[in-house]
Amino acid sequence: MTDFDPSQHRMIPTQRWFEDFVVGERFVLPSRTQTPAIFAAFQTASGDTHPVHYDVEYCRSRGMPHLLAHGFQTLIHTAPGAGLFPFMVEESLVGFLEQSSRFLKPVFADDTIYPALEVTELVPGRTTGAVTLRSTVFNQRKELVLEGMQKFLIRKRPG
Repeated sequence: MTDFDPSQHRMIPTQRWFEDFVVGERFVLPSRTQTPAIFAAFQTASGDTHPVHYDVEYCRSRGMPHLLAHGFQTLIHTAPGAGLFPFMVEESLVGFLEQSSRFLKPVFADDTIYPALEVTELVPGRTTGAVTLRSTVFNQRKELVLEGMQKFLIRKRPG
């Protein structure tokens, strides 16, 4: 027998509650180069077969340097699950309430993108609170290519 306890096997040992968040706090998500494999995986998952996303010659004939990423392909990289946020709120997360995004510049195959989330608003309720995160994605040229918002309902600390 060992003293192993599966409930203690966590990415983040200390759980966070609504009161633990601070406006301005940032959660960096992994950078990713948009490889042809990511384009193919997104095509499979989305069912989108427009040639602007999957035919290099089609894109070049229209003045683009490479495959054009679907907006949602860029957006998926802002999923909090790619970082530590959901591990911090395993016990306190009630739900994902809202999401919006604006696509500001194109993302092409071979671009590297840098997503992040930042706490912009904390709205307390009686037993829960809404945590609003600004989502951003920059490319390797330091251009903001996506900006948006995600809102989560988080429990307040028990007791």
